[in-house]
Amino acid sequence: MGILSILLWTPAAGVLLLALTPGRNIQLIRYIANLFTTIAFLLVCWLLSIYNAQDANLQFNEYFPLNPKLGSAYALGIDGLSMPMLVMATLLTSIALLASFTVSSSVKGYHICILLLEFGMLGVFLAQDWALFYIFWEVTLIPLFFLIGRWGGQRRHTASLNFVLYTMGGSVFMLISLLAVSQYDLEHGGSLMSSMHQAAQDMPRIEQVLVLLGFVIGFGVKMPIFPLHGWLPLAHVEAPSPVSILLSGILLKMGAYGLIRAVVMLPEAAKLLQPFLIFLGLFGMLYGGLLAWRQSDLKAMVAYSSISHMGIVLLGIATLNEAGITGAVLQMTAHGLIAGALFLLVGLLYERTHTRNIQDYSSLIQVMPRFAVFMTLTLLAAMGLPGSVGFIAELHTLIGGFRSSTSVGLGLGVMAFFSVSVLIGAAYAIRTISLLFTGPVKPHNCKDAGGRAMQGAIAEMRQIEDLRAPELLAAGILVAGIVFFGLLPASLLDLSAATISQMNSLISQRIL
Repeated sequence: MGILSILLWTPAAGVLLLALTPGRNIQLIRYIANLFTTIAFLLVCWLLSIYNAQDANLQFNEYFPLNPKLGSAYALGIDGLSMPMLVMATLLTSIALLASFTVSSSVKGYHICILLLEFGMLGVFLAQDWALFYIFWEVTLIPLFFLIGRWGGQRRHTASLNFVLYTMGGSVFMLISLLAVSQYDLEHGGSLMSSMHQAAQDMPRIEQVLVLLGFVIGFGVKMPIFPLHGWLPLAHVEAPSPVSILLSGILLKMGAYGLIRAVVMLPEAAKLLQPFLIFLGLFGMLYGGLLAWRQSDLKAMVAYSSISHMGIVLLGIATLNEAGITGAVLQMTAHGLIAGALFLLVGLLYERTHTRNIQDYSSLIQVMPRFAVFMTLTLLAAMGLPGSVGFIAELHTLIGGFRSSTSVGLGLGVMAFFSVSVLIGAAYAIRTISLLFTGPVKPHNCKDAGGRAMQGAIAEMRQIEDLRAPELLAAGILVAGIVFFGLLPASLLDLSAATISQMNSLISQRIL
């Protein structure tokens, strides 16, 4: 068994062991779950240390035919696009479990679902066969449905149902597109992603466009792209905070990851749809930013900001040039760190006060200085402040967007919308910092988990407990990543540079 298979099946082994563990032994369940997620993270760190960033080809390949007649195979491999996503997936899963010690009901089922979700996410980023990719894509739906529907907020059932219906609807379009390409791919023997590039060249131009539209819908639901984002705000608000960390930090990136693969496979269709995709990216940035600015619910604000940030990813992909795609990949990593930190900190604040209304807070810096430092740094990174990883990603996307807008005849004026969206991001970030950490200390009514006032309980903001040691560790890792890669981005850029350069060459050969 290769190293990638060991990594992939580590969470599954944890699920099997948890299934055999008595449900009443809560401490043992937490220990087992954290042990297996830590092992997966350490395996990825080892992979990262031996990964050759200068080699653009797939590394650590594993191939085992499953159905030669259909061309399906158990094929695993990693490149510069999947490597950072594997690191993010294992890191954020470990952090999500660190933030899960407040989960007190059905602890065994909760941890089984988290490990099963990690298994599906790793499979998506490791799979080098479209059939295998699709299977793992669908595997992630099952645990997420239960995590939101069983451990979520008041409207958890609606949120979980919306999520599944939206995602399954998008999966139908993705499956149709995969089947359409596979009909040509069978002539080349096998359905590895690499062989499908050749198969796509044999397709008529109109079929390529239709297939890419199917991929845009399928992957766009998960990213999400406007107007396929309807499930996201409710799912984020109702999901437990550790699940929101994974949902925003990794699950959204699965859609972007798949779309990049599809665009590289069908560059001629992408070129024809380029103005449309650029428009969707810019509109999503403005739309998500404006809605985030209007929110009084902290989790809803972060959820809508995710739409804006993923619009940057779509814009970077749509540029079809090396700078833009580099910006998209960087933004995937940046948003994973930033959104993960925001949902972690907002969730920890909610556990202490049972309110997410930003108007209920003020002057938290006096009683929660550690929380204030981490939250402020993360919000500044969300607005793209120089010195943060968000700035590096947005800068590359902006450069790629300027080049692309000129080449497709849209004019540089279109990219002014990019600047406006950045200003809107700055507006809601600074507004949040101001309301949370400045002004007089307010007394407020304590509320229970359902949002109802608790009789006779009046809490002063000065009595809120600051971050504890495990919470400091989780938040510190994410914020350290945000600052480190913002000040020293070379290691992050070099990790994906060779693969992105190869992708850009494939795109350029087909569209020039």
